[in-house]
Amino acid sequence: MGARKQQRKEERQRRVAEGDDTALREKRSFHRGEVVNYHPRAEDFAKDEFLEEYLLKGWVPPKPVLSRGMRITAFGSCFAANITRHLSAIGFDLSRERDPEVYISRLGDAMVNTASILGQFQWALENAKQSEELWHGYKAEGYGYDEAIRLRTRDVFLATDFFIVTLGLSEVWYDEKTGGTFWRAVPEDAFDPARHKFRVQSFAKTKADLEEIHRLIRTHVPHAKVLFTLSPIPLAATFRPVSCLTANTASKAIIRAALDEFLREHEGELNRSLFYFPSMELVMRCFIDPWSEDERHPESYVIDTVMKVFEAAFCEGSVTLAEAVEVFRMFRARNLRAIVKRRDDSKEERKLVKRAKKAGREGREARREAKGKQVRVN
Repeated sequence: MGARKQQRKEERQRRVAEGDDTALREKRSFHRGEVVNYHPRAEDFAKDEFLEEYLLKGWVPPKPVLSRGMRITAFGSCFAANITRHLSAIGFDLSRERDPEVYISRLGDAMVNTASILGQFQWALENAKQSEELWHGYKAEGYGYDEAIRLRTRDVFLATDFFIVTLGLSEVWYDEKTGGTFWRAVPEDAFDPARHKFRVQSFAKTKADLEEIHRLIRTHVPHAKVLFTLSPIPLAATFRPVSCLTANTASKAIIRAALDEFLREHEGELNRSLFYFPSMELVMRCFIDPWSEDERHPESYVIDTVMKVFEAAFCEGSVTLAEAVEVFRMFRARNLRAIVKRRDDSKEERKLVKRAKKAGREGREARREAKGKQVRVN
């Protein structure tokens, strides 16, 4: 054994003896590179450093960057409304309060795809318009290119110190004739099958939209900081000929991958003037079952956790990360207890559990037997 390899082996043995959990995970067969961050194990969720090490690492600034007095504009998917309400409640200056009548305030949680978000920046800052009406409210009411609203939206954007853009989904309806994208599905009385089409927005188009949003902000509001986040809320339905569960996975993956590549290509700005907050990962990977009865919207205490973690990571003079960890632990424990209470411990369920245990034992035995045969063959 070479001296260097022996030295690494002895170092690992020393760390294991000292109780270093990371050392236990390291494999000696393959080079791991200069940077290695491991997936959490069950016991890691209870650690003081869980949020810092397993969720936020690489995504937060050295110190909070949002201070009271800064003007914040938050819009995008419906998850943006949660951020807006929370920041307003703790004393931050939100554009929804400064001008509640502009579209990004009234319908800021309706702009769920990158094309519709980009459209607001293009319209407000450069007076770019589509020839057809593409913007509709919750009851299919139309919202046109009102010049007074455009100028007020422009004023809101130009006065913004910190943008929070919440991305939602990749499935869109568009006008094939003009190429314009609707905020949401086409109103029934306006639908023209010869023109109005459905598609899944591509990775390339999603990333190009992000680049253009970034360019417009840097051109017109160069002092502003920008934070992107991805809503955990899944599709209510898909218009693809596949199951909604699988369509939702693709929808989120397209946005997340495009956003990740966009951020990697702007590494010089990352955690300085350009940020990502892992709200989707916090909801979907840090709770066992985060959903309310509709299986789409997180429980209120899960949202509270997300907001506290955001506050600790980005807001000056607010909760500390240690306090956010305690909130996370508290609500994760509540989540686990709620799962237990929801269980229907009926006679039928007990029979199913008994059958599942038997099937599990048989499966483990079959795998051991197959593995033994494979070893003998090799």
